[in-house]
Amino acid sequence: MKYILLAIIPIILASCNNSGQKTIAAASDSTSAKKARVAIPSFNKDSAYSYVVAQLAFGPRVPGSQAHEKCAGYITGKLKSWCRDVIVQKCRMAAFNGKMLDGKNIIASWKPGLKNRIVLCSHWESRPWADHDPDPKLRRKPVDAANDGASGVGVLMEVARQFSLKEPSVGIDIVLFDLEDYGPPQDESRGDDKWWGLGSQYWAQNPHIQGYSARYGILLDMVGAPGATFLLEGLSQEYAADIQRKIWDAANRIGYSSYFLYEKGGMVTDDHVFIMKYMSIPVVDLIHLDKSTESGFYPYWHTTHDNLASIDASTLKAVGQTMLTVAYEEE
Repeated sequence: MKYILLAIIPIILASCNNSGQKTIAAASDSTSAKKARVAIPSFNKDSAYSYVVAQLAFGPRVPGSQAHEKCAGYITGKLKSWCRDVIVQKCRMAAFNGKMLDGKNIIASWKPGLKNRIVLCSHWESRPWADHDPDPKLRRKPVDAANDGASGVGVLMEVARQFSLKEPSVGIDIVLFDLEDYGPPQDESRGDDKWWGLGSQYWAQNPHIQGYSARYGILLDMVGAPGATFLLEGLSQEYAADIQRKIWDAANRIGYSSYFLYEKGGMVTDDHVFIMKYMSIPVVDLIHLDKSTESGFYPYWHTTHDNLASIDASTLKAVGQTMLTVAYEEE
């Protein structure tokens, strides 16, 4: 999925709460001493990388395939080994071409009774078509989706493992969406965002817990490429600026300024749009944006080259350590 938007759709965030509408401001020095006393676990980049490898070993995780089914079982089993509260939310959604897709959103919750919580999310399935491949002959091949899917899941799996060793003080939900990337191929573009993010649309309108809410969310998308650049995605900046700044400040404070740039990026149609639209939870899209490419995304987006060779454990570390820092510093 994911397309750079040319304009904001006003309905998306008409109901977002005020915490998502603050302007970007410098981090408060008054909290620095407290943050220095918080013990943050060390994110294991090799562990995260191994989870990416394991997902790709099943083959492209295209909805309806055996690889898709087996990978769902693998992710669910791992999360259950680290978390007592794991739900597989099944959904049946119509694709752009009328095909009915059976999806599984995989949800793990820590301290589910707490109202004070944050949600961390990514998508886990593969795009069926490499429609942006430079070779036209390959544009109907499925994508390995190493970066565009598996990287975010690998990071959140290692985050989940760390939570099993030491729980943060706030409630956490890790939500891994299915059916994110089944939108129409480029040559069949229909100009309608509703065909993307089907799993997140379903969850946002049918949450796993009635009345579910969170203070904010963070969406990980394409977070594993060598030298990745995470710019300030436009919709996140518009509606979740304070949270976005919190994440970027944490990353820069712990040594990842080369990845997390204080530079404006485009507005992207991604899972966060539907969470904000239907649940009024401000969500930051942490996504690799690249102004030097025609797409505006990482160079191998929606191509057959989005494979294990395009994953760097050091980038996984930068993102994962930042996620742990943000989570454990929450009150």
